[in-house]
Amino acid sequence: MLSKGVGTMATTAARSLSIPHNPRHKLKRVFTPLSFCSSATRARKLVLYSKPGCCLCDGLKEKLQAAFSLSGPDSLHDVTLQVRDITGNPEWEKAYQYEIPVLAKVLSDGTEEILPRLSPRLGVELVQKKISAAFRHGYQ
Repeated sequence: MLSKGVGTMATTAARSLSIPHNPRHKLKRVFTPLSFCSSATRARKLVLYSKPGCCLCDGLKEKLQAAFSLSGPDSLHDVTLQVRDITGNPEWEKAYQYEIPVLAKVLSDGTEEILPRLSPRLGVELVQKKISAAFRHGYQ
């Protein structure tokens, strides 16, 4: 009887706190996602709007990957590239169907800032410098 009374008291206490009481479940630890840590907020992100069969998109993607592997003062090692296929989203397709490849940087508030078009004739080092400058100062 004593154990039944304790369980009832625990259930009543849990209800008063609006927490469902289940004696089988243990407390779980909750960790703050890395995105809230100061080191993670420094991560830089780029989005490339593309579509299958776009040779300009494929060329830019290759140059970006090569630029990410370069070292030096304009290093892009901490930049994450997300490639988005516009054919999978009607809004992206409507906005970018005649503009692709479109490159955007993701701002700290999650919004995107479209970067000026990079010429297909630019070398990898210049692509690296332009993207690095875009993260430092905005457009260049």
